Amino acid sequence: MNARDTSSSLAQIVQDLRASRGIAHKRDIDAVVQALPLAPAMQHQGHTLAVGDDCAAIPDGDGYLLFAIEGFINEFVQQQPWFAGYCGVMVNVSDIYAMGGRPLAVVDALWSRGGEAAQPILAGLAEGARVYGVPLVGGHSNRRNDREQLSVSIIGRARRLLTSFDARSGEHLVAAIDLRGRFQEPYAYWNASTGAPAERLRADLELLPELAEQGLARAAKDISMAGVIGTALMLLECSGKGAVIDLDALPCPPGVDFTRWLTAFPSYGFLLSVADDDLPEVLARFAARDIAAASIGRIDDSGQLDLCMQGQRLPFWNLNDEALIGCALRREA
Repeated sequence: MNARDTSSSLAQIVQDLRASRGIAHKRDIDAVVQALPLAPAMQHQGHTLAVGDDCAAIPDGDGYLLFAIEGFINEFVQQQPWFAGYCGVMVNVSDIYAMGGRPLAVVDALWSRGGEAAQPILAGLAEGARVYGVPLVGGHSNRRNDREQLSVSIIGRARRLLTSFDARSGEHLVAAIDLRGRFQEPYAYWNASTGAPAERLRADLELLPELAEQGLARAAKDISMAGVIGTALMLLECSGKGAVIDLDALPCPPGVDFTRWLTAFPSYGFLLSVADDDLPEVLARFAARDIAAASIGRIDDSGQLDLCMQGQRLPFWNLNDEALIGCALRREA
């Protein structure tokens, strides 16, 4: 997995990632978190439940109710309406599985102009629901808006959780990404979903709750618009940890620009914190389904994320001095 197409130095990669749009969007979360009277972190059956995870996890009987929502940038909805609708289901489903759960149902909120303007979005929503086997059970619509705008919410259930708050020092940071895709031009969306067999997509996602229920991982996060490095930073911040990530170990499709890949939002991409004893089994589970997975670093107590590539090592972010999403600060308070 070391072969990749890049002419950028590590210093340039650090600079480009820190200035990326995905990181900027995640930094905006901090001000929102600090302004709201959010519930404090709590411990429940060995899991840490706190604001800042892929889903809200609510104790419910012998498991957890999971609740999440995604809103979509107007530019994306305008330029890729069908794919935006499809992603409304796809990305929410991924958030549920990232926490060790299984989806139950989705609802949408759609603003649009009149006539047929909303039809591509609705068609994409319907196809996403079919492919991932999640029913659309209602929502809200307004057909008198000046443009198309979309948000989609989901509920799910988990027996055991994977959280962003339970990574442990000394564990491996594992990246698992489906490389069987292509960029959804002109965006940095790595689409390994549309056109793939629905049964395969569902079975690939089923790996996450299986790992949770069998105790092979405790912490995980869905790779988001912040890319793999930004997502790792969120996971480390929530868990109060640091890490050194080896970019040479990161699974990467052949022939893609490496800096672009580091900012990509994959349709199937997860980071997991995995103990030494469990690493061979976790990697074997993903390999059995032709999903590229590798240990890309070690988690530590430093509170700092460093990046390594081709024998060089540079600091990327010091969480002791600078928050990203602000959830570690709220957790400590």
